[in-house]
Amino acid sequence: MFGRLGHVDQELTPDQDRALAALLAVALVGLPQLDRTFRDRGLVHVEFGLLDALAGQPAGWRLSDLAHALNMSPSRLTHRMRKLVDRGYVRQYPSPNDGRGTIAEITPEGRALLDEIAPVYRGQVRQTLFAHLTAAQTKALANALTAVAEGLGAVCAR
Repeated sequence: MFGRLGHVDQELTPDQDRALAALLAVALVGLPQLDRTFRDRGLVHVEFGLLDALAGQPAGWRLSDLAHALNMSPSRLTHRMRKLVDRGYVRQYPSPNDGRGTIAEITPEGRALLDEIAPVYRGQVRQTLFAHLTAAQTKALANALTAVAEGLGAVCAR
């Protein structure tokens, strides 16, 4: 499918070609299925991830640290946070330590929303991504994707 991209001496192996095609299929078919979990709430996947991350930090997160932890650019984080703040799911305030940074924390409304949709999301993730895999395949997938993500410089702490 993609194996002949580039120069002949740089062709993808059949396994690389198959892996790329499958990865693209998951991104184009599977991830939109997961996004449907939040659609009726007006959220997208990244906004759910922000709420989930903030729920794990009762004292809030400095925006620069949150962006780094979630592999987001500061501008993308700012855009998504604005929406969550406007809806009352997150509040922001100046850092008490230096006044230059901004701290974000989940509100009770945001936590209630997260508590409501997180179980549905986890079930959808299991059905969409893992129902077709054995435990060994899941572990191998986690190891492989972590290696790729870390090779790209992404943070994979979980």
